[in-house]
Amino acid sequence: MRDLREFLTAVERAGELRRVKAPVDARLEITEICQRVVREEGPALLFENVEGADFPLAINLFGSRRRVELALGRPPAAIGESLVGLAEKMKSPSLGTLLGSAGELARLRGMKPKLVGGGPVREVDEAPNLERLPVLTCWPDDGGPFFTFPLVHTKSPRDGSLNVGIYRMQRFGPAETGMHWQIGKGGGYHHFEAEDEGKPLPVAVALGGDPALMLAAMMPLPEGLSEAAFVGLLRGAPLELSRGRTVDVPVPARAEFVLEGEVAAGERRTEGPFGDHFGHYSAAAPFPVFRVKRVSRRRDAIYPAIVVGKPPQEDGFMGNAVQELLGPLIRLPHPEIRDLWTYEATGFHHLLVASSEERFEKEAMRSAFGLLGQGQLGLTKVLVMVGRDVDPRNLDAVLDAIADRFEPTEDFHLLTKVPFDTLDFTSYTLNVGSKMVLDCTRGPAGAPLPELPDLTTVDSRIRGQKLLGRAILAITVEGDDPRSALAAAVRALPGAGGDGPAPLPKIVAAVSPDIPLEDRELLLWGIFTRFDPARDAFFERSELYGAWPVHRGRLAIDATFKAGYPAPLEMDPEVVAKVDRRWKEYGIS
Repeated sequence: MRDLREFLTAVERAGELRRVKAPVDARLEITEICQRVVREEGPALLFENVEGADFPLAINLFGSRRRVELALGRPPAAIGESLVGLAEKMKSPSLGTLLGSAGELARLRGMKPKLVGGGPVREVDEAPNLERLPVLTCWPDDGGPFFTFPLVHTKSPRDGSLNVGIYRMQRFGPAETGMHWQIGKGGGYHHFEAEDEGKPLPVAVALGGDPALMLAAMMPLPEGLSEAAFVGLLRGAPLELSRGRTVDVPVPARAEFVLEGEVAAGERRTEGPFGDHFGHYSAAAPFPVFRVKRVSRRRDAIYPAIVVGKPPQEDGFMGNAVQELLGPLIRLPHPEIRDLWTYEATGFHHLLVASSEERFEKEAMRSAFGLLGQGQLGLTKVLVMVGRDVDPRNLDAVLDAIADRFEPTEDFHLLTKVPFDTLDFTSYTLNVGSKMVLDCTRGPAGAPLPELPDLTTVDSRIRGQKLLGRAILAITVEGDDPRSALAAAVRALPGAGGDGPAPLPKIVAAVSPDIPLEDRELLLWGIFTRFDPARDAFFERSELYGAWPVHRGRLAIDATFKAGYPAPLEMDPEVVAKVDRRWKEYGIS
């Protein structure tokens, strides 16, 4: 499958595409339509008549497991296992292993991209006018329209290595956008190198192309391994790249659009707010500026987009595919790791669970620090280490491991003033925050959960409670000083204040009234997106022995909404009503 239109044809043939001929608004209306379709794991959408735009818009392209598999050609987990198997065979190559891996080795020939002079994306060459494109304003308080699925191509000024990443771009005008390079991203590294030399960075932005490349652009590949080479490995055939017309950066020859230009050194402009995949607005902040010099495109180009926000979203299917594909590779530098999983409901980076074989005492902690040094895993906020007998993908099993094997005195580790996800607002400091590690690899057999009191009778600010397994008790807190209400809840629970092992439930988390306790996915979202471990995690008692902190009793987490947090994403009620009225016109269901 070479490009977006071949993918759309395959998706339509599979019955997973709906063409919307009714006129729609790129400001908010498309988002509201898409949100409803995603929640039902519905079809991809092709909006053929976007008001004020000259091109159709495709969205929810990867919003089902079936479409992800169509894009990649086979299940992501099967690809991951085959890559690990090939790497392990190559550790000790022999004639037998080479002959037995001939088919897999043949795929290596596809890793070198094929440079061509033109390609379909060069059918039309024109001056930039980005206002002709159906660029979405996704949420009511967004700072403007944003490119949400750009494939940003850059080349390292130092070693010439290529990178493709997805970084949102706010449209500032007909030929100017923001460039939201977050920490730990390949394009951002290239910009750092160019700024270090005081030079502009040439950039080419592709819209559309091989769907495998659209997925690979969000993958945390090792530095130096280009996304184009990785796609060639997946396909077993080289990706066709077209030489840049005005910049020395190659782009997919079968893309829909290519925007060529540069990002100047030292220039910043306020970008945002933007409704992000953590389900809140990321605040306006200064970011680099991309100036477009030339546009090339297909004659009948299709504009791709994606919407992010509270779970579930299309990027959840993409993120799960990425970790199924790349997750097995962690066994190469960490053979003791059996499996690992990040949770879509928590925004992926907020919760990572890894199962580990402990060959000596506390080896899991060595593994934990190693994982936190691996690429994008370094942005993890909460890392839970479990034993090899626990499936990290099974939340109930993970909760049991926390209940049975987590003892704060020995198993809680806090890391402060470390790199933080750019989009995480809970530390109030851009790119810097804290992390916590829970070692749940060893411990006694499970204890029964004691009978819990009705905490709404303990403090008038407590409005409800909900257990997550035997490990976490979530309480809804409303009113002033939620931490005192949280403390009152902890004191009222059985076993509070004792000197022995921490009683069940091990964790008590306070959330705000906008979080529905009965919706497990949104409850996880509400807990993990709204606390910074150093600021908002407490124990019944904490003592300091030299520089060694010793914690006792239950862990309390204040995950309530706090002053200074950006607002959670909510659609304009008038747009919701408009989509209600027009739903039959869209012809989606």
